[in-house]
Amino acid sequence: MNPSTLIGIFASCVLLASVLFFTAESPQSFLNLPGLAIVLAGTMAATFISYPLKEVVRVVRLVGIVFRRENAYTRDDIKELVDMSRLWFKGDVRAVEEALEHTRNPFLRTGIQLVIANTKQDEIYDLLSWRIARLKAREQAEAQIFRTMATYAPAFGMIGTLVGLVNMLEVMEAGDLYVIGPRMAVALLTTFYGILLANLVFKPIAVKLERRTEERLIAMNMVLEGISLITKRRLPSFIEETLNSFVANYHDEIREPSKPRPRGAEASQNA
Repeated sequence: MNPSTLIGIFASCVLLASVLFFTAESPQSFLNLPGLAIVLAGTMAATFISYPLKEVVRVVRLVGIVFRRENAYTRDDIKELVDMSRLWFKGDVRAVEEALEHTRNPFLRTGIQLVIANTKQDEIYDLLSWRIARLKAREQAEAQIFRTMATYAPAFGMIGTLVGLVNMLEVMEAGDLYVIGPRMAVALLTTFYGILLANLVFKPIAVKLERRTEERLIAMNMVLEGISLITKRRLPSFIEETLNSFVANYHDEIREPSKPRPRGAEASQNA
């Protein structure tokens, strides 16, 4: 499980529990199944109308990605690229082909196969760049589905509120004033459900998917750079240092905090 997702779920449960048990006389006052059905059914219906069926079906799988903790294989990709660059630098094409059979990165495999086929550097760069752009477009479209759902949910919450207000006005016309308060509360609950789902479910999932896409694009650009250096027949040590710069983590890329000088050095400088 993804630890940040677990923390978010726990915080959400604490928030909702606080709302239910400390701000209401009865927790059941926040339960309105017809209003919740209006928000969920309306949001899903509008989403199916907005997107092709095959894209909406992927929503279930994408929710699983948010909850699953994905391993970063960037270090493994760097090691494979450096090892293959050493073999390629030695001219051992057969060994490179054998190493490709064990790699699990299809993007890296395609690039090295193009290198082995003596494809021009510009053509390799164009092909791999197109694959990066395609992945970026596809995954951004997947995240956009949840952003669209976050837009629809409050709107259908307002529709449920309007339906509840119409029912309340009918009760007022009949002269039964004792049920106006409960009917008004039920009417407002649908807006509550819509805003809650939009800001606590749909938008966080979209942001999580967008961050995942950014990390995957960085990894793919790193592989692209490594393959480009291999085609230029750069030294394996240079390729390794270049690729490590993609995963190097600095607190500040511009300036590091000043380090305190040793006491002995200060005393000698003053002398």
